[in-house]
Amino acid sequence: MRMDQFTVRTPDQLPALLRAFRKQAGLTQAEVALRLGVTQQTYSALERNADTVGFDRLLKLLNLLGVQLSLGTPAPTPPTPPAPGDQGTIAGEPPQW
Repeated sequence: MRMDQFTVRTPDQLPALLRAFRKQAGLTQAEVALRLGVTQQTYSALERNADTVGFDRLLKLLNLLGVQLSLGTPAPTPPTPPAPGDQGTIAGEPPQW
């Protein structure tokens, strides 16, 4: 499965994403651990508890996996018109009393 973009909203999403990106890169935990200079057990714990990893280590890991980190703001949500009979207002119209 190719993962081009994924929106992360909570820290508990990180373990599954890191595992998926590692597998997409064709790497085992042992290979990633070797490249990071840690034991396989340490990397396994890091992957399971990714929400506790320091940002610098997370960036190093993402770079190693070939993953780019991009930050941005979400696209604005269009306003929802009021339901029939709703006493709300639509922009530019006076309230209906």
